[in-house]
Amino acid sequence: MMQSTQQTEGFRVVGINYKKSDSAVRGLFAVNQDQYATLLSSARNFGVSDLFVVSTCNRTELYGFSASAEQMAALICSVTSGDVNVFADICYAKEGREAIQHLYHVAAGLDSQILGDYEILGQIRTAVKFAKANGFIGTYMERVLNSVMQASKAVKTNTELSGGTVSVSFAAIQYIREYLGEAADVNNSKIVLVGTGKIGRVTCRNMVEYLGTHNITLVNRTEATAQELAAQLKLRSAPLEALADEVQTADIIVVSTNAAEPVILSEHLLGAGKKLLIDISVPCNVAEEARSIEGVTFVDVDMLSRIKDETLQKRSAEVPKALAIIEEHISEFLQWCEMRKHVPVLKEVKSKLMALPLDPAVFAGHKCTCPQEKEEKVQKVINSLATRMRTDHAPGCHYIQAINDFIA
Repeated sequence: MMQSTQQTEGFRVVGINYKKSDSAVRGLFAVNQDQYATLLSSARNFGVSDLFVVSTCNRTELYGFSASAEQMAALICSVTSGDVNVFADICYAKEGREAIQHLYHVAAGLDSQILGDYEILGQIRTAVKFAKANGFIGTYMERVLNSVMQASKAVKTNTELSGGTVSVSFAAIQYIREYLGEAADVNNSKIVLVGTGKIGRVTCRNMVEYLGTHNITLVNRTEATAQELAAQLKLRSAPLEALADEVQTADIIVVSTNAAEPVILSEHLLGAGKKLLIDISVPCNVAEEARSIEGVTFVDVDMLSRIKDETLQKRSAEVPKALAIIEEHISEFLQWCEMRKHVPVLKEVKSKLMALPLDPAVFAGHKCTCPQEKEEKVQKVINSLATRMRTDHAPGCHYIQAINDFIA
């Protein structure tokens, strides 16, 4: 069982993101599904509880409760290939209200590499679902996450922070368009998309919709997945065994895989002529020596994030509105946290009052003729006590005395 009485002071986030590390370094600390399961099973050994992990192309973050940030950092590094000293140099650690605020900002797209990127919310939901299924989301975490989701939805509904179409996948489409030039017929360029997972599917649909081309070949480790998407969008698919041939004859290769080792190698590209190679995978799934081959233009997620346009300028103007909405939700959540501190006192007071005999003399002018009436009156006392404890911030014993005066 997870702890249910943890408070804001013990809540932490430890992680790295695009601000202090490039995609190659982030890839060393990326957490895949198998590693996530191992991390959860090891968490208690590191003194970490009530936790979930967000690992995307732009960040790896662990949210949870622990006595120190070092424990959480050690837990992340125990399941990834990155060095704990490297992680310590580039990571950030936040605690309490600062950690809570960070989570709200991340979920709303305020901390995304491309401002307002709303895909992060879905990634958080997926991470939380896995942690919850494994018993790592307690009462406190459940409450803060519900508030975070509500705040993110309010930001999306009431601002234009996520207005327009800008994401890493869409930035890739913009780059392809600029690479080909305005006068080019994109249908004459063969595009190979390697990887048809979630990001790959989004990128594929964007290419069909915004580039207006169907000259796209899909390659995926599980061939049936590529075949299904190809059938939906009237595209072509090829088995993984044919990857080398497909890359050799392609003009543009987009890599969106989640492999432990590079899938695009130098031998795939040597002597194959001019190509645009876009890797939106983390860790990077294009071999380092393949990125500098003559005739190859290589682009990764960090390069794509630098694309600026009017959409991003409009989004920046919405930041103050988004921050105001988030602060309202944080304030409400912190009020709930404050009340949780008083729950033991309130329960004890209610228990003592309910134990009193049903004697009208005990309740003075507040006569109770049946158990139901008594319970209603006791609950009114508890509600009043809760309100005064929240607004006056005085010790609980002060109010216990007030209740004694009331029923005397």
